[in-house]
Amino acid sequence: MRRLLLLFCVLGTGLMAEPAIVLQVRVGAQTGDLARAKQTLAAYKKTVGQTPEYLEAFSWIARGELRAKQYEQAETTAAEVRKLVLARVGKGRLDSNPSYATALGASIEVQGLAAAATGRRDQAVAFLRDEASRWKSTSIWARVQKNFNLLSLEGKPAPPLVTSTPLTSRKAEPLSSKLGHPVLLFFWAHWCADCKNEVAVVARAAKAYQSRGLEVVAPTQHYGYVEGGEDAPRPVETAYMKTIYKQFYAPLGDVEVPVSEESFGQYGVSTTPTLVLVDAKGTVRLYNPGAMTYEQLAAKIEPLLTR
Repeated sequence: MRRLLLLFCVLGTGLMAEPAIVLQVRVGAQTGDLARAKQTLAAYKKTVGQTPEYLEAFSWIARGELRAKQYEQAETTAAEVRKLVLARVGKGRLDSNPSYATALGASIEVQGLAAAATGRRDQAVAFLRDEASRWKSTSIWARVQKNFNLLSLEGKPAPPLVTSTPLTSRKAEPLSSKLGHPVLLFFWAHWCADCKNEVAVVARAAKAYQSRGLEVVAPTQHYGYVEGGEDAPRPVETAYMKTIYKQFYAPLGDVEVPVSEESFGQYGVSTTPTLVLVDAKGTVRLYNPGAMTYEQLAAKIEPLLTR
């Protein structure tokens, strides 16, 4: 028990960015050892109680059950997490503790995906749509919107991009001005290592297909901090973003780079990079949170091009 308590207190030492209980349960959930994860969580609850960190760790149980395709149990666990979080926070207080936001966002995600996986796709879409609307003014909006988009966006008109604030000297134009051309949206973040790795893929696609009509747009947003997580006012962060773009994203060439938190929310960009492919009629044909290989991306672009 003493060893368990020491592990629970690791966060207070500053040695870990993630609470010890969350780390242990997450690892168990991700590796398929749900039994041990549940035992660890139960011991923490008995010793420490239902702290915000407990709720975040509890949400990993639901995610582990979803991963194991235990859909009914995952949905039940997620609903319990959601109930516990909502009992503690009102709509305006969700972001008072990051663990509350993480737990609630995960619970909504699992409830929606579990419903879809068990043949209730329409119910899942309706649930996620309502939750995205409910939590639009909070930090979990993009996450909930991402899961709504995963189930519903492909085959639908692309949401508009806010283009009023370009990062580079090139003016950013609305998507409606690009009808007649397929468009690849490459959502990136200045802190995102995976985005920097994906530049080579996107740049290669641009070089291969721009002569056949493909346009590339690289939206980003402000996060409120710069290197090392140091808080920064918007002008300082903007200057930092420009430096990062010149250093890592120059291979993209002269593409439009609109900056908008609203666009990131509408497109559900809680995962970076996110790649969205829009056809010449303005319809989404690919919605992909995460990186892709060049071969995967090219296979999606090719059918949309005029030969």
